[in-house]
Amino acid sequence: MYRFAAYVRRDLLRWRRAPLNLFATMVMPAAWLVFMGLVMPVTYDGNYLDFVTPGILVMTVLTSGLAAGSSMMFDKELGYLNKFLALPAPRESILVGKIVFVTIRGLFQATVILIIALLIGATVQSVWYYLGTYLILMLFSIIIASLGATISLSLHDYDTYAAVQSMISMPLYFFSTSLVPLTSMPVWMRYIAECNPLSYANDAIRALGTGDSPWLAIGVLLVLAAVMLVVCGEKFRRAVMD
Repeated sequence: MYRFAAYVRRDLLRWRRAPLNLFATMVMPAAWLVFMGLVMPVTYDGNYLDFVTPGILVMTVLTSGLAAGSSMMFDKELGYLNKFLALPAPRESILVGKIVFVTIRGLFQATVILIIALLIGATVQSVWYYLGTYLILMLFSIIIASLGATISLSLHDYDTYAAVQSMISMPLYFFSTSLVPLTSMPVWMRYIAECNPLSYANDAIRALGTGDSPWLAIGVLLVLAAVMLVVCGEKFRRAVMD
């Protein structure tokens, strides 16, 4: 345990020493929250801010999770990854440490966004709602962080990863229920959104807000997290052997 914790601590120290980076990553989701929640004229039966807040929280975790690949890519290009692999600690601890750090960072950023949402008019929910929300965001973060790390291990330079990250992040977000419900989408887009893991995370958080128990969506996210961890682990081991 202490071995992967050392990698988590290393990334936490790097993160703490770059406060501007933290601020910059918070600007976009905060702007989306204010603009979409308060400015956009949307026909919605209820408080649209309550509807869009889960989507912005998931967007925050999506951006943070994909940054796991960026961090892995920088470690590869700067030679730190090879140095870590030479240590006697199990090599999987590097990957687990990276995913745990990204999850912690994503949940912290989501907390800031949640506080902003409450300050501008989102409905205050029960303690169980927030505990369930953090569970869902944690599972989603593991999925995305594993995906980002897997992609970075398949590429050879940061510029390529940055291009791939931009290519997949916004389509994933827009082809989901982050901003509009399924019933407001064209039929062809609805089919895509129903298969999008972002939609499962969004709808599960919204279900908690209405008092429902989204066990099916949580189960799907749990299975996807387990699958992505296995796929990422296998990719990491193959990359090490190369």
